Parts: sequence; structure tokens; C-alpha cells
Amino acid sequence: MTPREVFERLVDGVTHGRWEELPALYAEDTFVTHPFSPAGEPLAGREALRRHFAAGAGLGVTMTARDVVVHETTDPEVIIGEFAYEGRVTATGRPFTVPNVFVLRVRDGLIVESRDYADHVAFAAATGRLGSLAGEVSAEPASG
Repeated sequence: MTPREVFERLVDGVTHGRWEELPALYAEDTFVTHPFSPAGEPLAGREALRRHFAAGAGLGVTMTARDVVVHETTDPEVIIGEFAYEGRVTATGRPFTVPNVFVLRVRDGLIVESRDYADHVAFAAATGRLGSLAGEVSAEPASG
């Protein structure tokens, strides 16, 4: 698959709740960062992605991707996707919109590196997990 096809399959899998299929889009030694996540932890390896997507399956949301724009770069392995997840929390009906920018490096049809810039705070607020997200941040050691 091309980087564009991998990106499209990733977003399609998330929006259609095919969580168990998503880890197969990543290389065994993939490295994914979420720079805007308050917890800030990277996901290293396909098994970490498997756990990440399993947690996504339990969120109880329906989503679509809106305003998808794909930027191809001069590096044939790198693609940038801009879009927003629009959805509803199934238990409450609460709507949400989460803007995203994904920078993917795809080699041999698999994501080897990704930087996923998403509004984690907006998503946590919509799904009623803002308190747990704050707990993840306060659990980190103080610096300085």
C-alpha cells in the first residue's frame, strides 16, 4: 500500500470501529508519539498499538472523518493527513469534534513512525474522561 492508502485505511478503520484490524497497519517496531497528549507517552511497537486500540474499542463512540486533506511530501515515505473526527458518545448522545494532523512514515506498506497531533483534552472531555486525563498528568513527576 502507498502511504496515502495506509492513512486512508487507518482513518477508515477508526471511524468504522475496526479496532482489532488497526495494529496490522503498523510495523512490529513502530514508534508513535502524541505530542499534544497531556500524558505524553509514546507507543513503541505493535503490541503497544494493540493495547491502545483495544482501549479505543471501549470508549463507546461513533465517529466520522470530516474535512480530510492529504499532503504528499517530497519524501516518498511521508504523508501528512489533516482531518477532524466528528462523533457522538453513544451513552449520552454528546457530540464532539476532535481536530487531527497525522504525520506518517510508511515503509513497505506499514507505518514505521507516526506523530499524531490530536486534541486529547477535547476528546477526554467529550467522553467523560477529563478527570482521568488530569490524573495521568498529575501522576508524572515534577520537573525542575
